[in-house]
Amino acid sequence: MTGSGARTRVVSPATLNENRCGSCRQVFGASSQEFSSFGRQTRDDESNGIGLNPLSYVSSFLTRALGVLAVGVVVGFPAQADDAALIAQLAPNIRASVIEEAVGAMKCAQSGGVGVDARRLAIIDYTIASREQRMWIVDLQAKKLLFEEHVAHGRKSGHDVPTLFSDRLGSHQTSLGLFLTDATYQGKNGYSLKLHGLSKGFNESAMRRMIVMHGAPYVNPRTAAGVGRLGRSWGCPAVRVDVARPMIDALKDGNFIYSHGPGTASLSQCGPGSLALASIAD
Repeated sequence: MTGSGARTRVVSPATLNENRCGSCRQVFGASSQEFSSFGRQTRDDESNGIGLNPLSYVSSFLTRALGVLAVGVVVGFPAQADDAALIAQLAPNIRASVIEEAVGAMKCAQSGGVGVDARRLAIIDYTIASREQRMWIVDLQAKKLLFEEHVAHGRKSGHDVPTLFSDRLGSHQTSLGLFLTDATYQGKNGYSLKLHGLSKGFNESAMRRMIVMHGAPYVNPRTAAGVGRLGRSWGCPAVRVDVARPMIDALKDGNFIYSHGPGTASLSQCGPGSLALASIAD
């Protein structure tokens, strides 16, 4: 399933603070100058080069993010069971345990003041073969399934079903956990979406690794049928070129992506120290 017809208003990075992320709005109110350097630097999956590390951007983000969380206001949210039941109804191919895990992680972030205005959640199940559709995007507000699609995993994560995952720079492996989407940019892989890793111990280095969502010609289900697997990235959740732009537009500016895999069950439990904000540690 592709495209729902839902429209997403384009929001510039300079005005993100007025539209997304609730009490975390100050974190994403970055100026266009702060974003521009990162927007020109990207990774080229399945090639020889990685762009420059946006270290200064991440440091600035982290400093402001920690300050916001320190004074974040916990607000009331709809019951977790309601969102899980809705997703199960709209996307019956997702296992119930994966839905509960993804919604639990999302609610944990929101209880910490992060992404409180998010209305869309993407769920990726990396225990499913790459030849199958294993990513779903649900609009919780409009109560619609927007996408059910293929998505690539890292080239060093495994063959058809990934078994190895890492948050380490240069690992070329997929990282798991909850991501908060940020602004878009035009890079070597075309129209791309920046992601912040929110799960401590799983994806804190997402910004430093330049893990982004983008389209890629190697995400080709027809070719995968003959090769035995989908083409692989350097760790990015790459998608089909035909759906990349509408999918990115549906998710950009403060929505969630959750990647399920081995060991992520604990992320549904919102314990002390479970939330991280784009840490620059390896």
